[in-house]
Amino acid sequence: MAADQDTLGYEQARDELVDVVRRLEAGGSTLEESLALWERGEELARVCRRWLEGARARLDAALSAEGTGTGDGDGEDQGV
Repeated sequence: MAADQDTLGYEQARDELVDVVRRLEAGGSTLEESLALWERGEELARVCRRWLEGARARLDAALSAEGTGTGDGDGEDQGV
């Protein structure tokens, strides 16, 4: 699974997860196939969650830097 996070971008993991869910909802798979799809879906969900957590951390850091005055965008006299 760690290799998935290194090789799959967020959009790729999300798209594959959507496909897994679609296949599970459609039914018609054997129990073993369904379990394998479920496990893959769990892995993909973890990859997506890590990407989103990383994005949130970057946003929080940028907002924190902006709030402490180290950023350029204080919103005052921007000529707008």
